[in-house]
Amino acid sequence: MISRFSLLAAALGAALLAAPARADDNTVTIGMILPMTGPQASTGKQERAGAELYIQQHGDTVAGKKIALVVKDDASAADVTKRLAEELIGNDHAAVLMGFGLTPLALAAAPVATEAKVPEIVTAAATAMITEKSPYIVRTSFTLPQASAPMAEWSLKNGIKKVVTIVADYGPGVDAEKWFSDTFEKGGGTVAEKIRVPLKNPDFAPFLQRVKDDAPDAVFVFVPSGQGAVFMKEFVERGLDKAGIKLIGTGDVTDDDLLADIGDSALGAVTAHHYSADHDSPENKAFVAAFEKANNGMRPNFMAVGGYDGMALVYQALEKTKGDASGDALLAAMKGMSWMSPRGPVSIDPETRDIVQNIYVRKVEKKDGALYNVEFATIPDVKDPYKAAKH
Repeated sequence: MISRFSLLAAALGAALLAAPARADDNTVTIGMILPMTGPQASTGKQERAGAELYIQQHGDTVAGKKIALVVKDDASAADVTKRLAEELIGNDHAAVLMGFGLTPLALAAAPVATEAKVPEIVTAAATAMITEKSPYIVRTSFTLPQASAPMAEWSLKNGIKKVVTIVADYGPGVDAEKWFSDTFEKGGGTVAEKIRVPLKNPDFAPFLQRVKDDAPDAVFVFVPSGQGAVFMKEFVERGLDKAGIKLIGTGDVTDDDLLADIGDSALGAVTAHHYSADHDSPENKAFVAAFEKANNGMRPNFMAVGGYDGMALVYQALEKTKGDASGDALLAAMKGMSWMSPRGPVSIDPETRDIVQNIYVRKVEKKDGALYNVEFATIPDVKDPYKAAKH
């Protein structure tokens, strides 16, 4: 009897994981897993605020279902991310997982999402291959190839012929290095050196000295959101700006949330990215004003928009399914979805489940005494080039 009971219990546990029941059929729980503490805490803070603002603006009921947002802190530890994903589905009956501040964290949740058939909406992590790790992953952030290849194309057209690349040594950094370098070299440019720095507690000074010795026209940089202030400070301290070396990169290094802390050393940096708080559209002006009002004047960055659009995707999918929150129904509704975001027009590629969006080339300038990433060129409707090349 004991063994039979154990088998029944195990079967019941498996059934709950495979098709999570909801404690209340009228409630759709969204489990948001973010780094709320530790070195990536600025990501968690922005993501959560973006998601909460969307609910505040659009109400907590959609298609007759009550929306419940449950936020959990993984402190950027992948084993914690996986455990929280399992608990959110098993205990909180989450119909959607959302967040994931770094690539290893998004990957940790992927097998959980697949087994439970629950959509995993990646609103932050940006390594191109993430969506290939589960058929239930959908992304509302961006991919590094999306930003890096356009940065190389702009550089080639604007007199930059020799570059050194510096990237954080993990998935997104490898993507940024590859797609910038390959595009730049294919167009006739020279990459003098490719430097990878540790993801945790990097000391940029010795690497920047190597850049100075190489004497390139520019240094292309990718570091995760939150490390830009340290990089910029050491860039100036090493005298690279005075040596006439331009700073180019993806928008992570001039994160809107941290520009004030970076200070005037950021002036003149040119980056390619999908969002700036300075983006000139009615939707973005309304978003920035509402976000700052709801968050004691905090300026939204690209992480905030990722969280905001993650919630927009869930709401629109539920409207399309008429409240059916089963994983396969939501996923089918999300594929091909399009809407107007604060960043501009976006859509979900139905084949890759990645976001299609404009990429903007921007320069850090001072406006009304404050630093902003001021957009001056637009590359419209950019798909992830990594998957475009594969297809």
